[in-house]
Amino acid sequence: MVNPVHLRTLLEVTRRGSFAAAAVQLGYTASAVSQQMSALERESGVTLFERSARSVRPTETAFVMARHAAKVLTDIDALLAATSRTHDTTAQEVRLGIFPSLATYALPRLLRLPQWPNLGINLKVFVAEPAQTIQGLRTGGELDLALVYQVGQGGLAWPHSVNRQWLGDDNFRVVLPESWGLQAGSQVSASQLAEMPWIMHHPGTADATVIERLFASCNLHPRVVAYCDDFNASLEMAAAGFGAALVPELAMQHMDSGVVVLDVPEIRLARNIFALLINEKQNAQVGLFMEQLSDILRGLSISPRRR
Repeated sequence: MVNPVHLRTLLEVTRRGSFAAAAVQLGYTASAVSQQMSALERESGVTLFERSARSVRPTETAFVMARHAAKVLTDIDALLAATSRTHDTTAQEVRLGIFPSLATYALPRLLRLPQWPNLGINLKVFVAEPAQTIQGLRTGGELDLALVYQVGQGGLAWPHSVNRQWLGDDNFRVVLPESWGLQAGSQVSASQLAEMPWIMHHPGTADATVIERLFASCNLHPRVVAYCDDFNASLEMAAAGFGAALVPELAMQHMDSGVVVLDVPEIRLARNIFALLINEKQNAQVGLFMEQLSDILRGLSISPRRR
């Protein structure tokens, strides 16, 4: 019989990349994690790690088991949450801060899951940009959990009491009007885009500053025809032939016809998506929510890479 505790530890090891990092996240020692993984190998009869004198690396089998373990553990947590409600019918409130793109394209998918009503989560949602959301995490704030993004290394600061969990990268893509005649997926240089009209972020924001520096490094000084921080509006204007735009993949989930996506090797940029959790508010319901959300993001091709 496979021990669910060992499966949860395996999941953290594959997510974090090492026994030591998983131990920090779970509150174990690295030795305890190593012992659990050896026990799991005995229980399952398969080799989960390649061990050498200097390193321990998960095998492909370990990643396969971890993917299935995530589903099994979610079912176990849902079972326990549903069982507990036979004695306590009050669902646990989770106060969530979330940025607009994630609220538009990821959260509704989670809320439509068949198992959602049985998770014991009474969700209260605050949709706002990250800088505003983070204020709700500070002492006495109204949030338990915040989902935010960061472009580049600056622009955001959060309390030291918050545990930051990286969820994945939301890559920006160069979008042009289809009417301009370029083939979707074509690889072009930044210099080929220099004379085109552009829809850009409002100047002065942290995101706009990072994008401006990236464009300048490519010797790309766009002719700006619109300033817009609403990606849906940017896509609609691009589809109407008004200008090119830089749009994250998450905001392109329901992209209509009329635009094409190009590959511009010099323009490589992503929004790093994080969950910010207050340590003392990390309960079973918050854990369940995060597991379900991670599955949704993997379905949208936004998930941590193996390290």
